Amino acid sequence: MADNSVVDARGLSCPIPVIRTKKALDTQPDELVVLVDAQVQVENVTRMAKSKGYVVKEVKKEGDTFRILIVRGK
Repeated sequence: MADNSVVDARGLSCPIPVIRTKKALDTQPDELVVLVDAQVQVENVTRMAKSKGYVVKEVKKEGDTFRILIVRGK
């Protein structure tokens, strides 16, 4: 994975996590990790990523944080 970026959107209200994730995806990374702290943010971020042709490879809950791994679609 050539590019590993992180968007830390913990503590931010929607739609800010989606906007920050979209901006990061617009730079076309091979891989992006997004950190959020609410289930609704997970749903909104993953929906937007899929609509842009990315694959949500993993969603993992680590304490109060959800870690979303998004990779470029093949």
